[in-house]
Amino acid sequence: MSMNKIIEFKNVDFRYADEESDALNGLNLEFYEGQFTCVLGHNGSGKSTMAKLINALEYPTSGSVITYGYDTSDEKNEIPIRRKVGMVFQNPDNQIVATIVEDDVAFGPENLGVPREEIRRRVDEALRLVDMYDYRKHEPHRLSGGQKQRVAIAGVIAMQTNCIVLDEPTAMLDPKGRREVMNALLKLKNDLGISVILVTHFMDEAVKADRVVVMNDGKACLDGSPAEVFSHSALLKNIGLAVPKPMELAVSLKENGVDLKETPLTTEEFIKLFKNYIDNRG
Repeated sequence: MSMNKIIEFKNVDFRYADEESDALNGLNLEFYEGQFTCVLGHNGSGKSTMAKLINALEYPTSGSVITYGYDTSDEKNEIPIRRKVGMVFQNPDNQIVATIVEDDVAFGPENLGVPREEIRRRVDEALRLVDMYDYRKHEPHRLSGGQKQRVAIAGVIAMQTNCIVLDEPTAMLDPKGRREVMNALLKLKNDLGISVILVTHFMDEAVKADRVVVMNDGKACLDGSPAEVFSHSALLKNIGLAVPKPMELAVSLKENGVDLKETPLTTEEFIKLFKNYIDNRG
């Protein structure tokens, strides 16, 4: 995996105009090319604010955010930054602008002045990547929540951004919709090498990332692989976050005399370890 730095927060403070305290408090954080990073945190931890600063939707109160070499505080860098980094938000209905799926995906490239033939190619490719090509002639309002989010993601892909930042894109979805969106994101990272920064509060999404960052009080308090971060179960609990359910169950079993020897992060890992435990007993 390449470790080229693409985004850097340097001692960043941020305060909303109507708030008395900082949403970000001396945040120092870096993101790297080709990495799938999950950012976790309870409500008010600063994770969504951090996401908006990456794309120059907000500017630091102090400190600096450098995105692909561009200082986000300089207004003339706004367009180059947004050509590099695409955003997907919580409610897909707020991002869909057209009455037909393929027209919605074409909206971004059209605004960039991309030639018509190239737009056609990009739209088809983007919709295939998120498994929505068969819905290209559909009306977006007739789609499920997960399908709408995949259309929103396709719109970012069609703009050929290097990085995609998603602010709780699965928060309003049912489990099926969440799985659809996660599968699409993993495909982007694995097939296209797109850098993915996913802000979420779902632990089962975080375990699929290369890296997990935990935000608390406007700072990054944990940063590492999913296994490393979730090993700090007491700290996570203290700041209002849980560990993944399979891990929680394994710890509970160990306290009751059933030691699986390893700590599972996914249901599949838990089943495999539990089966091994039963087989070895026999």
